[in-house]
Amino acid sequence: MICLLLTVFANIFQTGWTGMNERTFVAVKPDGVQRRLVGDIVSRFEKKGFKLVGMKLVQASEDLLKEHYKDLRTRPFFDGLVRYMSSGPVVAMVWQGLDVVKTSRKMLGETNPADSLPGTIRGDYCVEVGRNVIHGSDSVESAQREMSLWFGQHELHCWEDHSSHWIYA
Repeated sequence: MICLLLTVFANIFQTGWTGMNERTFVAVKPDGVQRRLVGDIVSRFEKKGFKLVGMKLVQASEDLLKEHYKDLRTRPFFDGLVRYMSSGPVVAMVWQGLDVVKTSRKMLGETNPADSLPGTIRGDYCVEVGRNVIHGSDSVESAQREMSLWFGQHELHCWEDHSSHWIYA
């Protein structure tokens, strides 16, 4: 019931999810799916204490990807990015937790894997920027936009995490 009220409040006032209820969009890209890294990536987010509230395996359409990456449409690599992202399945996820947008970006590492520290997803698994395994929203605003592109409201689940009192004071 509390989750339903938070959803209604967030939708009416367009304030989004904040605090422990902040949400972000994360996607394992086709190279991460092909390399069978999905389980390890999910495990990292779970071990961090974040709550998975949406997940699906999807073959993204070019239209969806062009909208998702619309801020990059003037960049020379845009067409190649869209081709690559539509070349295989993507695992789209929504994670929830305190400062999940900022923290997940740190967990991912830098966009260029050569600049990513060991222990980050890109630092551990990537060599080339064009195959950097994972996408994560870079702000609360972009997370809200990306979640609405990839998921319908009915696909995101509110559920009580029995261990939240062990994670949050």
